[in-house]
Amino acid sequence: MDVILLEKVPNLGDLGEKVKVRPGYARNYLLPQRRAIAATPANVAEFDRHRAELQAQQVEARDAAEAHAASLGGMVVTLARKAGEEGRLFGSVGTSDIAEAVSALGTAIERQQVRLPSGPLRQVGDYDIVVHLHADVDVAIKVQVVAEN
Repeated sequence: MDVILLEKVPNLGDLGEKVKVRPGYARNYLLPQRRAIAATPANVAEFDRHRAELQAQQVEARDAAEAHAASLGGMVVTLARKAGEEGRLFGSVGTSDIAEAVSALGTAIERQQVRLPSGPLRQVGDYDIVVHLHADVDVAIKVQVVAEN
């Protein structure tokens, strides 16, 4: 199925590109989230009329994400959790825990923006975590997991 991207989609393409995707991916993800439209002749003409407006919105969204990244840059978040003698946690620290801790410090983020490629944190220690704010904007924060007394 051919679609026109309405925003930059990682590993797929940029705004305005006509790409071929599997029908299920288009129906279940791209179209409902308004990240793309079907590449019919009417939609192509409509997109061409609104291209400049969409590009301006993309630039505005990226600038807002960069400003948000500046407020997160260098942030250190400390989380206290119960741990065993070897430093292994009784439970884990996940994306929602990190998002809540960052939001409590005054800069709101969503749990979907926190990237934990190797899964939840299960050990006491210092971790560099990536927060994905926009398709072009990622920022690293430091998360310290300490043992609770």
